[in-house]
Amino acid sequence: MNHKKALSSARLMAAAILAALTLAACSPASTDQNTSSQAPAQQAEAVDETSAGEPSEGTASSEESAGTESTGEETPSSEEGTEEEISAEEDSTSEQTSAEASEEEPSSTETAASNDWQTDAPENHNMDPAVLADLHAVLPSSSVYSMVTVKDGVIIDEYYREGYDEQSLYRLNSASKSFTSALIGIAIEQGYIGGVDDLLSDYLPQVLEQEDTRKHQITLEHLLTHTSGLEWYEWGSGYSNWVEFQTAPNWVDYILGRNLVYDPGTQFAYSTGNTHLLSAVLEAATGMTEEEYARINLFEPLGIENWQWDTDPQGITDGGNGLHLSTRDAARFGQLFLQNGQWNGQQLVPADWVEVSTTAKNGGAGDGTGSYGYQWWTRTYHSGGYDTYTPPYGRVGYTVYYALGHGGQFIFVVPELDLVCAITAEGDSTYAPRPFFTDYILSAYMG
Repeated sequence: MNHKKALSSARLMAAAILAALTLAACSPASTDQNTSSQAPAQQAEAVDETSAGEPSEGTASSEESAGTESTGEETPSSEEGTEEEISAEEDSTSEQTSAEASEEEPSSTETAASNDWQTDAPENHNMDPAVLADLHAVLPSSSVYSMVTVKDGVIIDEYYREGYDEQSLYRLNSASKSFTSALIGIAIEQGYIGGVDDLLSDYLPQVLEQEDTRKHQITLEHLLTHTSGLEWYEWGSGYSNWVEFQTAPNWVDYILGRNLVYDPGTQFAYSTGNTHLLSAVLEAATGMTEEEYARINLFEPLGIENWQWDTDPQGITDGGNGLHLSTRDAARFGQLFLQNGQWNGQQLVPADWVEVSTTAKNGGAGDGTGSYGYQWWTRTYHSGGYDTYTPPYGRVGYTVYYALGHGGQFIFVVPELDLVCAITAEGDSTYAPRPFFTDYILSAYMG
């Protein structure tokens, strides 16, 4: 009897062990295994911040990675996946129909390839390399930090001061205004904003609290063309409201509190305050900061992965002054406008907005800067126009529109030549870099 009980117990124990082993074999992988497989993705979330103020070196160019902001660290290669995982991904991709594939966003690999700048010899694009060599001989003694020239959609020349390169970030100052204008156009196209005739008070109701009821009539177009009528000294004056408003506890309140010295729409008065109000409008209309809206609608589609955009004390993006970009990425923006707002077959900025923004709406400041559109300058520039270099192919005039920032930040666009030239600089004269564009870049065109 005891022997039979022992045998029965042994059989029961063996059955229990067999059942446990079977259950373990059918169970999913452990939490620890899943966690370890996700670790590389978690590591890639760190972002390296770039200090404000002086031009600073970026951490990675847009050509080095795609789809996420660069961290300055090497990201894990896809080769780390198992053969089974890679095979499964390939099988899944092959099962998609052509119709489905056409509706999907391009892969990160395709995006990186299509957003990469191509480079080529200038002579292949009818640009004289000898003239560009002469340019490079004089730039080291100038205020220019960097200069990137794009012809026919490829980089044909670039220069960087020692200590800087294609990854370095530079503060664009008022050239930021042209980006804000583009985002207003996008927001109108997407239905967040009704149009340029919308009243400022439609988005910032505190305008209606102003005692001067003429302020209630300020429209978005008045802000875009610097004809709001709000008192502002920033152009050609020793005194500057820009300095005051940058130190104010509330920038929007400071701007709205300025006296109205002209009826809205009647007089050009350049004002970073006008553009900051446009940034506040974007935030009120979209529910996103201008920077976030730019990330979704401009930066990521253009392959721009490294930037900085300063804010006011309330967290509103400094749309009139505070964008930091690499010079290559500034050139991307110029190329986007040259291509009538299209990039990789996608219409990022409405074509009609590109046209209207870069068409003169008023005479601007009345000096050599030119006429003014929607946060873009426009004028005729001549090769050799500043007589710092004799143009070898004669003096030719070209219609040019451009973004302009204090200290010598430029994004020149020359539709006739299919040419973009982005310049960053730092100096007492905002206009100092212009001869390098007119007397060398325009003069290099062999006709």
